[in-house]
Amino acid sequence: MSTPAYDTNNVFAKIMRGELPSHTVYEDDKTLVIMDIMPRGDGHVLVIPKAPSRNIFDIADADLHAVMSTVKKLAIAVKKAFGADGTTIQQFSEPAGGQVVFHTHVHVIPRFDGIPMRPHTGEMADNDTLAAHAEKIRAALG
Repeated sequence: MSTPAYDTNNVFAKIMRGELPSHTVYEDDKTLVIMDIMPRGDGHVLVIPKAPSRNIFDIADADLHAVMSTVKKLAIAVKKAFGADGTTIQQFSEPAGGQVVFHTHVHVIPRFDGIPMRPHTGEMADNDTLAAHAEKIRAALG
């Protein structure tokens, strides 16, 4: 069974082209980090490669390395920004793996002892709250 082609009209491609709004937390030449608009915890961010790829199966090694370097940087920052006890890092590939948006992305979620992740309800978070969380993480990045 072959993998479908990369869709240049996926939501993250549109965000990177400036066609849809987002709360940018961090950006470098290879990656973009935005707030997840349906967070499973306060401070939930998405690390996205700028180069097009559908998921782990087709991402170029150099882009994957850049993404994971940014994931580490953001894991440290969200832990600091929210006083978290740890983080959850997730990457889903293809529908069977739970992927919904078909542009490679990695979830970085601050976690607290004894507090479960919120369920994925499809409900969008308050825009002002997302903006405040983005600012808090940017401050922690220095």
